Amino acid sequence: MRYQIRHALVQYGADTILENINFEIHDSEKIAVVGRNGCGKTTLLKLITGDLQMSNLDSDEECGITMAGKQEIGFLRQVSFTDGTVTVEEEIKKVFAPIFACEDRMKEIEELLKTDSTKALLGEYDRLQKQMEALRGYTWRQDMEIMFQKFGFDLADLKRPIGSFSGGQQTKVAFIKLLLGRPDIMLLDEPTNHLDLPTIEWLEDYLKTYDRAVVIVSHDRMFLDRVIDVTYEIEYHRMKRYPGNYSAFMRQKESDLVKQEKDYEEQQQEIKRLTDWIEKWKNTPSKVAATRSKRMAIEHMVKIEKPRRFDTRAFRALFEPRIQSYSEVLTAKNLSIGYDTELSKVSFALRKGERLAIIGENGKGKSTLLKTLVGLVHALGGSFAFGSNVEWGYFDQQLAVKGPMDPEQTVLDNFWEEYPKLLREQVRSALGSFLFSQEDVEKKMGQLSGGEKVRLALCKMFQTRPNLLILDEPTNHMDIIGKEALEQMLAAFSGTVLFVSHDRFFIRQIATGILEFEGNQVTQYNGTYEDYLQEKRKRAGLSGSIHDQKGSPASSAGTRFSQESNTRSSQDGTTASTGGNTPTLSDVFDKKTYYNPGKMKSRLTRQLEKYEEQLAVSEQKADEIKLQLMDPALGSDYEKLMELQTQLDTEEHNQETLLERMMETESALQELEET
Repeated sequence: MRYQIRHALVQYGADTILENINFEIHDSEKIAVVGRNGCGKTTLLKLITGDLQMSNLDSDEECGITMAGKQEIGFLRQVSFTDGTVTVEEEIKKVFAPIFACEDRMKEIEELLKTDSTKALLGEYDRLQKQMEALRGYTWRQDMEIMFQKFGFDLADLKRPIGSFSGGQQTKVAFIKLLLGRPDIMLLDEPTNHLDLPTIEWLEDYLKTYDRAVVIVSHDRMFLDRVIDVTYEIEYHRMKRYPGNYSAFMRQKESDLVKQEKDYEEQQQEIKRLTDWIEKWKNTPSKVAATRSKRMAIEHMVKIEKPRRFDTRAFRALFEPRIQSYSEVLTAKNLSIGYDTELSKVSFALRKGERLAIIGENGKGKSTLLKTLVGLVHALGGSFAFGSNVEWGYFDQQLAVKGPMDPEQTVLDNFWEEYPKLLREQVRSALGSFLFSQEDVEKKMGQLSGGEKVRLALCKMFQTRPNLLILDEPTNHMDIIGKEALEQMLAAFSGTVLFVSHDRFFIRQIATGILEFEGNQVTQYNGTYEDYLQEKRKRAGLSGSIHDQKGSPASSAGTRFSQESNTRSSQDGTTASTGGNTPTLSDVFDKKTYYNPGKMKSRLTRQLEKYEEQLAVSEQKADEIKLQLMDPALGSDYEKLMELQTQLDTEEHNQETLLERMMETESALQELEET
């Protein structure tokens, strides 16, 4: 156990963000934190780093944060570098300060050893050598250069001032520093944003083999499936842990919901049955003990919460193009794209109803191609042409999130300004289909999150009802529910779609063709994303899948969860059986032997008294354990606390079992009396 949060409450003013949060990080676990935008995922990361404090630290609850020794926590913060004149290499080398200090001391000892070869110096030198190996001190430059190039940079860029790079590139440099720093617990907030596919795939492999813990907040479903082995979901301010990757989590959540609904209904029926029995016999002297027992059974029940449906609110916009285009929608021949110099030369054809995904490395001109098609950038050569009746709509996620806006303007006014001829009811209806309802339309633009800005920009674009959608990274800043809703919309769209994306799951769900930018070549592939991967494999002469899902974390995690479930079931069954099985009257009648009703009643009565005695003993033990857990001296003794908690859980489970046996015995006695 590296890190643990117990029963945390986080509030901003009167608003509760996180409530009764329990969170654990073990060894080299790769943990995903998922949930809707605004549910508190980034708040959790800030709590882990210490940027936020628990709101219930001064309460009497058993809450707190425990770490196993000193854990170095690394968090990719969205801040710019303070000194823009420092070269990238100098900035990255700050990570290796412990290595350089180690080297300097080793050189000092080497000089001292020329005249003094004492045992103490030799021992210190040996320790420093082991420390250098642990810090990867002998390969730091190689590690730095490999990682720098994997993030799409040239080695010559190491000599450039950090201030000469764009904000996105500076974020990549900060990411490189974090990875090279190799913290004990690495926190990543949307790590795949703005990374191209080759870099994302490299990052997956790196994190899977990383020998320390990683906590990831991400909406990239395929990335989570390939890296993660534990998933935490935040929903309705609460958090729940699921073994396995994202797909395993979704399967288990759906299964848990079905089971919870069934268990809830059964428990409600049982409570009603017991309550009705109590009301019927509460004034009968001979039923006092049984009535008390049934009241205790209701009181000791662990109440099952009424299931709430998944938080699946997402925008819905069922629309059809204003007019239909002809079959030939867009063609490009030797289209040279770029600004001052050519980035790529592109030829492709797009027909009605197709959904063409543009993928590839950053810096090759994917977004520039879209800007050229809509007239924001002039073509450097070649030609392109739209077909007859084509009406296009363009979405740019950079412009949607960071474009000029009046921060004091409301969402309603911002939309209405672009479509002034619409009635207020029409504006509200359009915004409502993209989840801006009631008071949301009165929110100020400066208060919107990135995901909300994306929804508003998409809402404005769809209002024109184009038959060709040109989309540049439409899923950036969207949560998973939003992505799934957009997938459904685009899959049902009768028009044509041309889009840039690095979200492979989204591409797999939507694309009917691929336009790949790779090296100096731009190649069009017909068919789905899987067809594209198969074709790439054929061309490369490889066998097997590029990413064999059979060996993915989803498969191993799912198997592991199944085994754990079986183990728990077995353990539960063993525990339940420790109280003995109470024979019911029907059990006795099933046997083809004679029985003595008096002896049977006596036996059942003695059994009931025995269960009551055992229940009293167990309750006393539980009270003693609770007193020990409240001892301040154990506040930092995590192993002892866990041992006591396990004992308490065992006693509480034993009490539940005894109560069940008591109810069975009472039912048998009642049945015997009535017979």
